[in-house]
Amino acid sequence: MSTVYPAPDPAASLAGRLRWSVSDGLTLVGRELSRLRQEPGELVVALIFPAVMVVLFGYVFGSAIKVPGGGDYREYLMPGLFAMVTFSSMMAVTLKVATDVSRGVMDRFRSMPMARSAVPFGQTGADTLLGGVLGLGIMAVAGLVVGWQPHRGVVPTAQAFLLLMLLRYAVSWVGCYLGMVVRNEQTADQLVPLFLPFTMVSNSFVPTSGMPAWLRTLADWNPVSALTAACRELFGNPGVPAADAAWPIAHPVTATLLWSAVLLVVFVPLTVRTYQRKGR
Repeated sequence: MSTVYPAPDPAASLAGRLRWSVSDGLTLVGRELSRLRQEPGELVVALIFPAVMVVLFGYVFGSAIKVPGGGDYREYLMPGLFAMVTFSSMMAVTLKVATDVSRGVMDRFRSMPMARSAVPFGQTGADTLLGGVLGLGIMAVAGLVVGWQPHRGVVPTAQAFLLLMLLRYAVSWVGCYLGMVVRNEQTADQLVPLFLPFTMVSNSFVPTSGMPAWLRTLADWNPVSALTAACRELFGNPGVPAADAAWPIAHPVTATLLWSAVLLVVFVPLTVRTYQRKGR
């Protein structure tokens, strides 16, 4: 015999609705994490990919690119790889959400008495825990093995990782929205190659000073570049911005916080409304 749960009262207090949303959201975070037990290959790929990126880019590019102002290229590279993996959450969440939509999982969730914000909260929260904590942790260990290390102490290092987690969470809401709009896992899978130019047109792997003026402008105002520059600053790694650097590169921590706030303010309500509208 199944248990019938009461639906939330629309007239309930704001605090009550918030508790309902958080409770349902945490339940769906657990659902996403437990699903990995049935799909261990997905977990293995998610955890190995960051380490492979460190070894591949560190040794392939390491002897061919000079760091502005001098310094070890692998230390210059690691903040860029942290940023690249952070933004990869957008396509990962897009694919997961589109898969759930195409298989009718979202329709089943809508038929259940749960807060409407809980479903996207569960998707984005699970991605942040898996990719943000485990993925970045494994990448950091791989970076230490190849010679990277933070130089400014515990507090700035912790601030850098918190900044990576924050922007990853914000970007995952963009992916959740795209997955609901695309609604097809094959189409979402075809969008993945379009993500690569977004991360490559930045200062992640090479300085932007050698790019054409128009491309340099795009790269400097790319949020990937701001996050990369912020991590270099907080880790104390090579790559000090030039005196004439664009504002996001000259003030990367502030720029990253602003990007995170803008993405959350825009895409959290947009995603929740899209989820509600698709069920009508």
